[in-house]
Amino acid sequence: MTVITTPPSLAHPSHEGGDLLGIRNLNVYYGESHILRNVDLSIAPGQMVCLIGLNGVGKTTLLKSIIGLLQQRSGSIVLAGADISSQPPHQRARGGIGYVPQGREIIAQLSVRENLLLGLEARPGGISRHRHIDPLVFELFPVLEKFLNRRGGDLSGGQQQQLAIARALLGKPRLLLLDEPTEGIQPSVVLDIQRAVARIIRETGISVLLVEHHASFVRQADWYYAMQKGGVVASGPTSELSKEVIQRFLSV
Repeated sequence: MTVITTPPSLAHPSHEGGDLLGIRNLNVYYGESHILRNVDLSIAPGQMVCLIGLNGVGKTTLLKSIIGLLQQRSGSIVLAGADISSQPPHQRARGGIGYVPQGREIIAQLSVRENLLLGLEARPGGISRHRHIDPLVFELFPVLEKFLNRRGGDLSGGQQQQLAIARALLGKPRLLLLDEPTEGIQPSVVLDIQRAVARIIRETGISVLLVEHHASFVRQADWYYAMQKGGVVASGPTSELSKEVIQRFLSV
């Protein structure tokens, strides 16, 4: 099957006033292994973009590079007009990037409330200046308010995922990175998360970069980028996703 590589003229269109995130010619290595190859990607303010591709093609590596956990060998990462390529992760977080990693990484021994308060550390001044939990997170994920005093490790997988997203939101990001947020989660909670993400974008204007395998969630995005062997090989509006592309890049 032939996958058409998207020419530059069909790249994700810039939002009026410029892109929130712009990645150009990004190359990332693990040791001497070349993982990301000349990746170009952009996200406009208030939009949701989805990364699709089979396991091991570089999607998580790209998210880790955006948040600064991995350093690029070449290329640039620009957030709201500022080159953040050399910034450490905590500066990128305080500059407006929220990250929900694959596996959630909530702190099992801390309560739900304590995990949420950690999200405030991403805001300028950190927890010393910010102690208020925005009630929107409880509107999005009511179970968290019910279980505020429960240990994070005692929550179900789906509840932990909701906690991880809520924690990231409390940092007041402009860009939210979600890595496989529905992996291993029961279908009813998958729907809850999909609805919550749609509401986050609609009500806050936050942009979202999503790594996902569920076709229904992918189609909720405005734009997709398909990755293969560390590079972007196709992209376009999700409204035009063909069955061929879905079978090629979303089959597990």
